[in-house]
Formats: sequence, structure tokens, C-alpha cells
Amino acid sequence: MNTKYHESWTPILKPLFAQEYVKRLSHFVQQERKQYKVFPPEELVFNAFKLTGFQDIKVVILGQDPYHNDGQAHGLSFSVPVGIPFPPSLKNIFTELVSDISGFRYPNTGDLTNWAQQGVLLLNATLTVRAHQAASHQKMGWEEFTDSIIKKIAEEREDVVFLLWGSYAQKKSVFIDSSKHLILKSAHPSPLSVYRGFAGCKHFSKANTYLIKQGKEPINWQIG
Repeated sequence: MNTKYHESWTPILKPLFAQEYVKRLSHFVQQERKQYKVFPPEELVFNAFKLTGFQDIKVVILGQDPYHNDGQAHGLSFSVPVGIPFPPSLKNIFTELVSDISGFRYPNTGDLTNWAQQGVLLLNATLTVRAHQAASHQKMGWEEFTDSIIKKIAEEREDVVFLLWGSYAQKKSVFIDSSKHLILKSAHPSPLSVYRGFAGCKHFSKANTYLIKQGKEPINWQIG
């Protein structure tokens, strides 16, 4: 399994990589790569852990699966590389930012690397997917792996904002002590549910208000 990640994650990830279920998961992904196209590319599977150090986490945005179409996934939830058209959920995220953050300009790129570098952990629950087959790598061990990550953040860090969008992400709130962290929940930004509570949720300004209150630098949400 590719282990390119920020050194601050070593005490957390190294013991996980030694677990039997993660070894089985690694073997499964390697076999999948031999037979099919798998996203994201191997060197980007742990991109979220490379760009955001453990001690630097201010906000966690939890996604479910990597994007499964060509060129979209690069290891950050909801993000796409420069030059790739915005998927519908990302469009809705940007639309919410325009209405929520004063002066926010609708971006010309969907690459959220800038957020990751400021301490926004863009974590998918499942870190790989077979090309053009949504959810094809679910229930193979990734969820157990990323649940362990969420638990570690919740236990070892303080004053982190967890943005839990949609029922799948909201289930992870059981791992998080709300007296120690800020949990913000809404519907998922996908077109199917955006108007059931994501639009108008103001999660981005609420996150910054909380961070400032804790004496932390707020996130500059502007992209591009």
C-alpha cells in the first residue's frame, strides 16, 4: 500500500497498516489495479494525509467515495484537479459558499488543495473505486480504516469542526465528542438532496466563527 503521507500521521497510520484487515484491503486493491482501472492513481490514494498534517487539522469534510470517472479523483473528498469540470455536488458547495461567505467569487477550478493546505482534511470514507463503478470498493475495509482515523482525530485533537453532509457522514458523529468539537450536520450537497437543508446551511461561516472563537486562524475558503 502506498505510504506517501505527512510525517505527523506516522504514529496513527503505521499501526493501521500492520492490521490484518488493512493487509487484505491492500491485496484487494492491488488485484483490482491489475484487472481494472482504479481511481485515484496509486500515488494519490493518501493525498488527504499528505496535504494536511495531523496537528494542523481544523476542519474535517467527510465524503463517501472517490469520483469514478476519468481524471476526477485525486485523493481529496469533493475535489477535482485543475481543468476538470465540476461534478454536481461541488457546484452546489460553491453556490453555498457564494451565498455564505461575503466576497466569495465562484471559482474557476474545483481543486480544493488550497483548503487541505490550510487544515481542512478532505477525507473520503472509501479511498479507492473501480473506474465507472460507484461504490465498487465499499465494504472491503476502507470504512473501518477511515473510521479509525476519525476516532483518532476526535480523541487526540480539540476544537475541530466536523462537517457531516448527508446521512452516511452523519452516522460518524457517534465517534465525536460534541463538547470537545463542533459538529455541523446538513443534507448532502448532491442535486438529489441539496434543497433539503444543505442550501443555506452556512457551514463555512459557522466553521470560521468557531475557529476564531477558539483562537485559531479561520479558513480562507476562496479557491483560484
